[in-house]
Amino acid sequence: MKRALAFLGAAALVPMAGVAKTPKTAVVTAPDWRALASRDDLRRIRTWRDAFVEALAEAAASGDTARVAAEGNLLDPDAALDGAAIPAGRYRCRTIKLGSAGAKGLGFVAYPGFDCRVSVQGAATVFEKLGGSQRPTGRLYPGGAQRQVFLGTLVLGDEIRALGYGRDATRDMAGAVERIGPQRWRLVFPYPRFESTLDVIELVPAS
Repeated sequence: MKRALAFLGAAALVPMAGVAKTPKTAVVTAPDWRALASRDDLRRIRTWRDAFVEALAEAAASGDTARVAAEGNLLDPDAALDGAAIPAGRYRCRTIKLGSAGAKGLGFVAYPGFDCRVSVQGAATVFEKLGGSQRPTGRLYPGGAQRQVFLGTLVLGDEIRALGYGRDATRDMAGAVERIGPQRWRLVFPYPRFESTLDVIELVPAS
């Protein structure tokens, strides 16, 4: 909980959206993600560590302790390092789901790898999963030295455009990007709306 509070304290330093003008230049500042997030997503981000610990306990209860341990820092809730901002580029990604949102379910599910991309689009940094039937897509916001906050939506099936965040609560997604090693990041989704207690996407440069 202390780390969660530290996260929010750092995020509180993020300036509100706006343009700071000087006689020679105009600097566009990043919007405050807290002003954009829904109440439910604010709660998810605030309780991210609770979700992580709960999901690990559920995985252990289902007999998946060894599989969790084999992932090392990827599934350590306290593994985040300074320098969270992830560079633009192509990444090789994979998803692990921990815990179960229902009465019956698997404690640990690892999915095959997939391609994803981080790009700079104007003033925005955007994460996109590039293939598959469920594709998180959204924007990354400053959230302190150890995190970037993700707010986005889930693109389904053959849809070619993502819904705008906030248009459909069942599609909205909220999480955080953390650096967990040299050229290694994770995108953590606490209490996702379907299936699991915690989703973790590992990102390593495709090259």
